[in-house]
Amino acid sequence: MGSKLFSPYTIKDVTLKNRIVMSPMCMYSSDTKDGTVRPFHLSHYESRAVGQVGLIMVEATAVTPAGRISDQDLGIWDDLHIKGHEQIVNRVHEHDAKAAIQLAHAGRKATVDGPIYAPSAIAFDQIKTPTELTEQEINETIVAFTKGAQRAKEAGYDIIEVHAAHGYLINQFLSPLTNKRKDQYGGSLENRFGFLRTIIDNIQNVWDGPIFVRISADEYSEEGNSLNDFVTLSKWLKVLGVDLIDVSTGGVIPSGPSQTYPGYQIRHAEAIRHQAHIPTGAVGLITNGIQAEEILQNERADLIFIGRELLRNPYWPRNAAQELHTSIKAPVQYERGW
Repeated sequence: MGSKLFSPYTIKDVTLKNRIVMSPMCMYSSDTKDGTVRPFHLSHYESRAVGQVGLIMVEATAVTPAGRISDQDLGIWDDLHIKGHEQIVNRVHEHDAKAAIQLAHAGRKATVDGPIYAPSAIAFDQIKTPTELTEQEINETIVAFTKGAQRAKEAGYDIIEVHAAHGYLINQFLSPLTNKRKDQYGGSLENRFGFLRTIIDNIQNVWDGPIFVRISADEYSEEGNSLNDFVTLSKWLKVLGVDLIDVSTGGVIPSGPSQTYPGYQIRHAEAIRHQAHIPTGAVGLITNGIQAEEILQNERADLIFIGRELLRNPYWPRNAAQELHTSIKAPVQYERGW
């Protein structure tokens, strides 16, 4: 039996050549403060595609200017952004990899000038207190996500991921720690899910490709959502037509896990995969091919998201293949070296 890490994986009409995903990681490199793609982004993402990563996921990309984590974040709130994203996609596709984008809004964790917004006026740590969103502003934000998805389609992306993790805006709506609303978007888990549900519904009006959702399946607080709550949310997302849950943890409140260790988030991905019966992506301190292969072979997840390890080594897939005694196709230009 061959390596599962290097076996293809098909979602809808998109086939990845292997199960390795470049995890979305903010680069804070759009130094013009207008959210545009810079030369760094092109080389950064293309080099990992050259390294034989199957799916390149572009960092959290803001759907509104006020939704940026920092004013160096990439944006997709304007048609002027499409060209740069199209360049990223074309460069990734040139190396037989697929391209995804993570659509995001930072909510109360935004550090940009001017007002910031959240479901409730509760500050995060030392960041300024956000303005509670009105229902009209919620609707405008849903439209912004939808227009972001439309622009992603025009840029040629293969997959969209909706960022509902790490304490950013959608996560703030989902969590009872940050959502104290008294209207239709607050109260019960089902009500708190309403914002994400409507975003998914609206994206599907303009996008028919695969949709991933990243969640934080542990809020590291007894008053927060439990893993069982996230199993329920994942079941609801499956019914909506979401194709995969990208399972991370933390970020809603400043405190996090008491310790991190190799694969510390895998059990969350495994629980959601088996209890919600939906494909999952595993992420978090996955550093070598043997570890990744174990996760897949034991059916704990379907895709492996690699973050910092790909920052250290764009050719991580080659190292993983060597560990697993698997031969992979080298870029033609590098064959004599590989």
